[in-house]
Amino acid sequence: MTEQELRRYRCCFTGHRPERLGMPESEVISSLNKEIRAAVADGFQTFISGMARGVDLWAAEIVLALREEGAAVRLICASPYRGFESRWSWEWQERYRRVMERADLVRFICPGYGRDCFQRRNEWMVDHSARVIAVYNGQPGGTRNTIEYASRCEVPVILLPR
Repeated sequence: MTEQELRRYRCCFTGHRPERLGMPESEVISSLNKEIRAAVADGFQTFISGMARGVDLWAAEIVLALREEGAAVRLICASPYRGFESRWSWEWQERYRRVMERADLVRFICPGYGRDCFQRRNEWMVDHSARVIAVYNGQPGGTRNTIEYASRCEVPVILLPR
């Protein structure tokens, strides 16, 4: 299949860090679980996580759990750069490491930290997807930028919470 054909079956995630969500983690995970299952039912087979704390990692963990249940799904980890997680708490670093080890494909989008590395990662995910699942609280930042970029690229965005 060509890249354009593969893109039709890919979905990516964007969302805030846990401290910016303004809602309980369990509620976010439940919404993500429901929406990821809906995407699978719609024919999406490959999911792309930007690997940030919170929404990105929770979504990746859900995809991996579905795969363990027998769903024919794949996970691509699109980390902005090597060492991205190095300043996180030990718990989040472990979650990151476990997801990376189990991913079907890992991409480091930039060679190292740079002012635009997160935006480049976000645009790469949208450019390789046919749907975006976004957990968005209305505040400015990377999640809003990703949603706006997806809209400009005419990639449908599912906004959570609904």
